[in-house]
Amino acid sequence: MDRPDLLTQVRETSQWDVIIIGGGATGLGTAVDAASRGYRTLLLEGHDFAKGTSSRSTKLVHGGVRYLAQGNISLVREALHERGLLHRNAPHLTRAIPFVIPAYRWYDRPYYGLGLKVYDLLAGRLGIGSTKIISREGALSLVPTLEPTNLRGGIVYYDGQFDDARLAITLLRTIFGLGGIALNYMPVTGFLKQSGRISGVMARDVETDEEFTVTGRVVINATGVFVDDLRRLDDPQSAPMLAVSQGSHLVLDRSFLPGDSAMLIPRTEDGRVLFVIPWHNRALVGTTDIPLRSVSLEPHPMEDEIEFLLSHTARYLSKDPHPGDILSMFAGLRPLVRGGDDQSTAALSRDHTIVVASSGLVTITGGKWTTYRRMAEDTINRAAEVAGLPIRPSPTKTLKLHGWEPEPAPEPLGVYGSDMPLLRKLMEEQPGLDRPLHPRLPYLAGEIVWAARHELARTVEDVLSRRTRALLLDARASQEAAPLAAELLGRELGRDHVWQQEQVEQFSLLARRYVLDSSGRGSV
Repeated sequence: MDRPDLLTQVRETSQWDVIIIGGGATGLGTAVDAASRGYRTLLLEGHDFAKGTSSRSTKLVHGGVRYLAQGNISLVREALHERGLLHRNAPHLTRAIPFVIPAYRWYDRPYYGLGLKVYDLLAGRLGIGSTKIISREGALSLVPTLEPTNLRGGIVYYDGQFDDARLAITLLRTIFGLGGIALNYMPVTGFLKQSGRISGVMARDVETDEEFTVTGRVVINATGVFVDDLRRLDDPQSAPMLAVSQGSHLVLDRSFLPGDSAMLIPRTEDGRVLFVIPWHNRALVGTTDIPLRSVSLEPHPMEDEIEFLLSHTARYLSKDPHPGDILSMFAGLRPLVRGGDDQSTAALSRDHTIVVASSGLVTITGGKWTTYRRMAEDTINRAAEVAGLPIRPSPTKTLKLHGWEPEPAPEPLGVYGSDMPLLRKLMEEQPGLDRPLHPRLPYLAGEIVWAARHELARTVEDVLSRRTRALLLDARASQEAAPLAAELLGRELGRDHVWQQEQVEQFSLLARRYVLDSSGRGSV
């Protein structure tokens, strides 16, 4: 996957059928759908793929237990359907895990048990496990660190888990396999217009500073929490669509959650659910829901969010986490479609919304990772109408994503699916590529080389945050691994020692934001 060759294809293509702006879950999924229908498809991302919220989720493919409690049956049914489809289309990236809801009051088990039976029924034939009531001993056997005082038992139900950034890269590889083109570090700087209608975009390659003029029959705005910025670039008078909220997560040692089961607290003080989930041999704690007035490409957990997650986790686990136990912490922003002024962000709908401007710009926003495929299908259906493209049905319900394997392989290389033998061959051919990237990380040096050759990785952050998940699993260890990553990446990309040093310094500054300083506060 050679970047100069991709740029040449962009220069030499006279017109695209579909131009998609944004390389997160929504944009990548939309590009897969468009390319799978045979439309000439180009995706442009201003930073790296899944740089924003799409790599900072709670790592769940789920129907949404909280939405069921809110009575949003249609959203839950759709999400459970999409959960099942993703398990079929990318079994190398998704798995079913049991969630334990501990019962500390006499009515918890019948109340939640009945609701989760409805959850199972809504999944239908695409269900991935059956809810059951368990005893106190059963709950402690599944989650040995549950707080035992006053524990009466629990409920077990099943939901899906995945690695969000790896799914994003899998969608990227799928786009190329379908004949589409996607480029990172290619920000759109303006729109081309004819008679008030958008006819293409202007973009700039960050690495070479080259300006591109690209024409297309329809342009789709899939920029997540930044959709309003792009809408104002088209029409400065556009009213804002979004009410953005932030969800933060903490990553702890696996000793806080031994075993293969997750824990769910259905309702916390801010109206959200609290998850403690096994993920890549760590314990992932999340999430919060706080409204934000402004958005950032690199959001940061706030002190009260960190305290909230630590204190609430301590209520339900016998092993209490403290600030010094945090291996990494991260925040993601949710693009929620605005409701009334009196609504909290926790109450706003997670449904997706498609809006077509008078210029023909198609904007897709809202939704969540679980429903990315349905969002993409709906968006391309609408975009095809706007552009007058030949109407073709979406084949993505049964489209096997790149690397498809019938059964997941062991971590950490299992996320590569059918590419795993090729990766192993690469590491056998070059001495040293089979060595660990860092003693506290599950990754190998060869994965950096693979990311540069096959996954459009361009920076140390790309390989340590999203191609591998080193930054999220152990921020300090990732900082220590940065020099080796820079050396390997620099060799592949033809970068000199000065570039490598700059990359290490930039990544070190970033990694400091993912851990607490000596005072117990987040670094800014």
